[in-house]
Amino acid sequence: MALSATVFKVELGVSDVDHGYYADHTLTVARHPSENDERMVVRLLAYGLRAHRLADIDGELVFGPGLSTPGVPDLRLADYTGRIREWINVGQPDERVLGKAAGQADEVLLFPFAAGVATWWRTLGTKVAGLANLSVVQIPHAPVQLLAQTVERRVAAQVMVMEGEVTMTVGGVDATFTPVPLQ
Repeated sequence: MALSATVFKVELGVSDVDHGYYADHTLTVARHPSENDERMVVRLLAYGLRAHRLADIDGELVFGPGLSTPGVPDLRLADYTGRIREWINVGQPDERVLGKAAGQADEVLLFPFAAGVATWWRTLGTKVAGLANLSVVQIPHAPVQLLAQTVERRVAAQVMVMEGEVTMTVGGVDATFTPVPLQ
């Protein structure tokens, strides 16, 4: 018998001073059995970092089905015509996944976060350098590890962005860091 996803209810407050976006979002996040809490925290962070785009388009930012369905984004910002404005992934996919995404969306954003990002990027970076619509932003691993320890089935979280610095709060624990652009 296959294991089912664990459902999390998240109240996410976003205060993006850099983009003038302030909103609260009630989210339901399904965590695939093979997904760890670190990856889920980065998916929530990605939502908070990209939520300001909701003010720019008439559309929605939604979580994909996750690890259970390969070839789909972890988050997708689409307008109501179905056009994918942003294909957002977390982790360390290969160049085929990124190439496919680049062909289907206006922009592709990738948020790698684990300890081996530098080695992975040295191998992959040259292979995807020609993807003009790809942006890669590394999330430091230590804050992700800290925040992942606080995840519960019902959780309040905050993402604040000011002058490029991010403070994320999950379950009352704060972590402040600066994402590092790789491409």
